Amino acid sequence: MSQSDTHPFYDLHTHGFVRVATATPSTRTADVAFNAAGIVEQAQMAHDRHVDLLLYPELSLSSYAIDDLHLQAALLDAVERHLGEVCEATRSFSPVLVIGAPLRRNGRIYNCAVVLSRGEVLGAVPKSFLPNYREFYEKRWFSHGRDCVGLEIEVGGTSVPFGTDLLFAANDFPGFTFGIEICEDFWSPNPPGALAALAGATILCNLSASNITIGKSDERHMLSRASSSRLVCAYAYSASGHGESTTDLAWDGQGMVYELGDLLVESVRFDLAPELCVTDVDTKRVLAERMRMQTWGDAADAAGRPEDWFRQVGFEHAPRLGDKGLERPIRRFPFVPNRAHKLDEDCYEAFNIQVDALMRRIQATGAKSLVIGISGGLDSTHALLVAAKAMDRLGRPRSDIRGYTMPGFATSEDTKSNAWKLMNAFEITAEEIDIKPAARQMLEDISHPFADGEPHYDVTFENVQAGLRTDYLFRLAGHHSGFVIGTGDLSELALGWCTYGVGDQMSHYAVNAGVPKTLIQYLIRWTTTTSQFDEQCDEVLLAILDTEISPELVPAGEDGAIQSTQSIIGPYELNDFFLHHIVRYGQSPSHVAFLAWHAWKDAKEGLWPIDFPEERKNEYDLATIAKWLENFVKRFFAFSQFKRSALPNGPKVSAGGALSPRGDWRAPSDAVADLWLDDLKRNVPES
Repeated sequence: MSQSDTHPFYDLHTHGFVRVATATPSTRTADVAFNAAGIVEQAQMAHDRHVDLLLYPELSLSSYAIDDLHLQAALLDAVERHLGEVCEATRSFSPVLVIGAPLRRNGRIYNCAVVLSRGEVLGAVPKSFLPNYREFYEKRWFSHGRDCVGLEIEVGGTSVPFGTDLLFAANDFPGFTFGIEICEDFWSPNPPGALAALAGATILCNLSASNITIGKSDERHMLSRASSSRLVCAYAYSASGHGESTTDLAWDGQGMVYELGDLLVESVRFDLAPELCVTDVDTKRVLAERMRMQTWGDAADAAGRPEDWFRQVGFEHAPRLGDKGLERPIRRFPFVPNRAHKLDEDCYEAFNIQVDALMRRIQATGAKSLVIGISGGLDSTHALLVAAKAMDRLGRPRSDIRGYTMPGFATSEDTKSNAWKLMNAFEITAEEIDIKPAARQMLEDISHPFADGEPHYDVTFENVQAGLRTDYLFRLAGHHSGFVIGTGDLSELALGWCTYGVGDQMSHYAVNAGVPKTLIQYLIRWTTTTSQFDEQCDEVLLAILDTEISPELVPAGEDGAIQSTQSIIGPYELNDFFLHHIVRYGQSPSHVAFLAWHAWKDAKEGLWPIDFPEERKNEYDLATIAKWLENFVKRFFAFSQFKRSALPNGPKVSAGGALSPRGDWRAPSDAVADLWLDDLKRNVPES
């Protein structure tokens, strides 16, 4: 067996993933035997695909659109008989099945979700809200279940828990806890799934019939997305499909799963063939978000702590270990807009958050000028774009922006040329200050070996240049009654890749502090594709995008190779991935490594709505991911917090998080990284 078959790192359940599927089985109106066979067929397919939780449509065993046939004893007898046959046929299957069926109790009929695990009925949950308007007549046949709590029902000769107060939880799989709604329940103003989530359900299942009309699919998406977001959970929805009666209605068989507002998977609608819609739900992410969001806990308290009065039905799941792949979209670039139909709107919003924030700071300070150091690199370029747009919107001349290019010992002709082209294209006030004489003087004053002619390029050598540039900018801002626009980005702040104090860590307003490197690259490209500026500006911007990322503080080697940022601190695309998952969700390094490995282990096409160069199709093996993740953990937790604790003001841009000590991230400057490094060492296999 390969290591990936045996090491716990590669197993989904180790990382808290529950494989959830919605089923659109073969059905035939009121043919219970046929429907039972379709349910078993889908259960077998789900078992083969290592599904943990399988959700069927509403009344999937009897059919939904059968009107007064719901009241026929022969049909109800057949439902109970075939439910037993489904149990027997699925006894060796691993998925927990959630099946729709009409059940009788004490002279009433209830529209139920019946939960089965390894051939045993765990319990039944009745529908709370019965639609009885327009095309719906459910109150003609069924009783509502809103007051059904603490009860039992007989199914196949066995008494099992019955009521709307049931949660189902795997005894051997922390985080695998689910509650149930049935169709109309989540259309109601007071959906019962809210209490189930507050009681601890990480997954909500909705068995639905839901005939299709124009626009209704969007409505289901809206409700599922809202439920998963508001209740901080995963939400699985399964609607009836082909085979239901079309006497007066039609059916599309829509299945989907959302997690915290994100659509993970959706079925093919109007499909004649049976279909499974499979994805992996990250229960660790759900639970981490609940811990972070005190409103969720407050709501549970305000509701009377439903965890105390919900009945939890336990079951032994015994998931099969081993590498089962990952059936879930993992965004390589979590900070970057990825909704193709909303692309321009998302980019406009991200860009104008910065623009509007800077405009407000200009108005508040009455600044006569904005001072920016222009290097010809990505960050200063983006800061200039924001400043230019802010001046345009304020009706002020761009000449009020004062750009300074300050070549040092390693400044290349390409970046210097790009800096001048950029300043000229944007028609700002542009000047050049050669910092080499002042740097030599300072190095000589502190007795640095470089002053004696030695090629000694240490951190001091680098920081003397970075510090001088910032010192010049601060004095220039005072001289011209303005303030310094910070160019450093979120990725650099996370890694501490900035010079502290009088260096690129400091400014009067850090306009890029909430924007990671991958998003800066993306937004610059977006400005060129949406004509935010003129063609001359776009030409320079594209040239800057194609330039190697470098601080240009150390002269090129004998082979002509320039100092490469990413060869020192790692690829920004990986670092931004790590940053998002560790800061936004507090996930452990080993879990982040697992996600990164699945996101980056294969070259992929079409990852960005806007075409980017070939390197965007990169792939990284686990050893490479672990190497750079270890570096990230050391730099983030142990080396660089003191720089973030002294950050100037700057706007938060992404919901993925920011690092302001006054906002998203508050941490001690003298912490150690041992816990996070130990997690990597213990839980990620060596290559």
